[in-house]
Amino acid sequence: MAQETMSFQAEVKQLLHLMIHSLYSNKEIFLRELISNASDAADKLRFEAIANSALYENDPNLRIRVGFDKEARTITIDDNGIGMSHDEAVSNLGTIARSGTKEFFGKLSGDQQKDAALIGQFGVGFYSGFIVADKITVESRRAGLSAAEGVRWTSAGEGEFAVETIERAQRGTTITLHLREGEEELLSAWKIKSIIQKYSDHVGLPIEMKKEEWDAEKSEMVTKDEYETINQASALWTRSKSEISDEQYQQFYQHLAHDHQNPLAWTHNRVEGRSEYTQLLYVPSHAPFDLWNRDHKSGLKLYVKRVFIMDDAEQLLPNYLRFVKGVVDSSDLPLNVSREILQESRDVKAIRDGVTKRVLSMLEEMAGAVTDAEASEEDKAKYTTFWTEFGQVLKEGIGEDHANRERVAKLARFASTHNDTNEQTVSLADYVARMKPEQTKIYYVTADTWQAAKNSPHLEVFRKKGVEVLLLTDRVDEWMLSFLNEFDGKPLASVARGDLDLGALNDEEKQQQEKVSEELKPLVEHMKEALKDKAKDVRLTFRLTDSPSCLVADEGDMSGYLQRMLKAAGQQAPQMQPILEVNPEHPLVKALRTDSADFGDWCNLLFDQALLAEGGALEDPASFVKRTNALLMGRAG
Repeated sequence: MAQETMSFQAEVKQLLHLMIHSLYSNKEIFLRELISNASDAADKLRFEAIANSALYENDPNLRIRVGFDKEARTITIDDNGIGMSHDEAVSNLGTIARSGTKEFFGKLSGDQQKDAALIGQFGVGFYSGFIVADKITVESRRAGLSAAEGVRWTSAGEGEFAVETIERAQRGTTITLHLREGEEELLSAWKIKSIIQKYSDHVGLPIEMKKEEWDAEKSEMVTKDEYETINQASALWTRSKSEISDEQYQQFYQHLAHDHQNPLAWTHNRVEGRSEYTQLLYVPSHAPFDLWNRDHKSGLKLYVKRVFIMDDAEQLLPNYLRFVKGVVDSSDLPLNVSREILQESRDVKAIRDGVTKRVLSMLEEMAGAVTDAEASEEDKAKYTTFWTEFGQVLKEGIGEDHANRERVAKLARFASTHNDTNEQTVSLADYVARMKPEQTKIYYVTADTWQAAKNSPHLEVFRKKGVEVLLLTDRVDEWMLSFLNEFDGKPLASVARGDLDLGALNDEEKQQQEKVSEELKPLVEHMKEALKDKAKDVRLTFRLTDSPSCLVADEGDMSGYLQRMLKAAGQQAPQMQPILEVNPEHPLVKALRTDSADFGDWCNLLFDQALLAEGGALEDPASFVKRTNALLMGRAG
């Protein structure tokens, strides 16, 4: 076939421009990315060969070879993995197939160190070769195709690439980088070996280079025709923990997660019993940009007897732990296991349960370090970092994981009136330990923002009595609370729902409150009539000390906050009228006269003010302004 010239996808052109202008601050990462791709190609061949062993052809020993040519100024990465057909080369090397490209470019900040981490995350590591090369040639043949069906792909990274069919006896892919001026330091065996041993030592198949020996006659190093393996060439998780340094664990995580930052924590152990498997699990130090994307692929890498089976095996983790990265290598599952089989397998359920418990134990250890006097400041800060990045996701476990609900609830952190900051550092156990002797409930308020929650009129009586209230402002909180009814035998109670009953906390004032309620009964009845189209009920409240009124949801009704949240998400929310509570001690309420002409306007004003105070939106803002102005003018007159 004659050579074809094609244009890159628009996003690739944009990416190449960034690459060529040195997006990476650490250029040598290009070799890590290309070796990682070669390793993936070997994994894919192993997987496809489970059903068709003929794909190995006459070359069953998988490996990666790296070489260089000083005269030609080239570096070559060669693998005998799955390879590519003509159409796959056009598709894989000419477009960014992974979703989220727009978000990827939006994340680029100009901070080279941070931007470098994004390349691998988006599956575009191949293009990192253009950081050091002004031309890249790829020759490949897919396993199972004839030698006449090889393909050559060539590009100078300037918006176009050329593709042609070639004769290629060897299965797999050879990538040749034609180096730019100024990249000469890469053309040495010592430099390439040091890069590979730094970033790719853990790759689970041999990375080979030609041997070099000192030639005394020539007084120089000469290259031999035999190859040597320059990495450990064994999967990290199969090695004993005593043989693996922290740095090696961190490097493996960076390879696995395409993340330049170190993880917060990891756990590595072999589980024996009815199900035998090895797990190496990591908690990242920051959330991926697409954590909340419903199409986001998450899960662990699954191996069976060290043979790669699939990426993103979501069946091995509950959804609320989707931030966890890692590997599970099973000794029991069949090599031809599919996603459908995973959903039904008892062995997979046992692995899932074991992985979940292990991750929760890791988080409990991190949380425990916060109050451990012997822990380092770095370790004490880890759980705060984790909660900031993944707390909202972990809260989902309270509703999703009944078996571990109590453990997850203990790990949850909240803002509260105990602290004057919006940091979520208060645990439910902390709250219970600070409860007043006569207090029987854990009180909370939900709001759109911490500021709105902190200034909610519903908190006034709690401040007066020195009772702590949790300030819940995450979108997941209302949903979570439908499953978290109590903690440590103490029921959770909203300060903005139902008729407030402070129990023994309010014993002294009860008689006086009952007397006032009886005296103002006629006023309340007239207010109910005036607001019958807006309020489900009107009643006196003693939860307010400074504000004239507030809205509460009736027991069993959906809160106004949840109704607003559903509406904002485009979902149908039942129209439930709130209850208006008025403060009998407030001057505005004391000044109300049922026989005055503007009584209805004052009632509506109290309702609308209460709606605004809780973050709601007025149905008719213009009427509110008109009514307020008229009442102000009447007062002024």
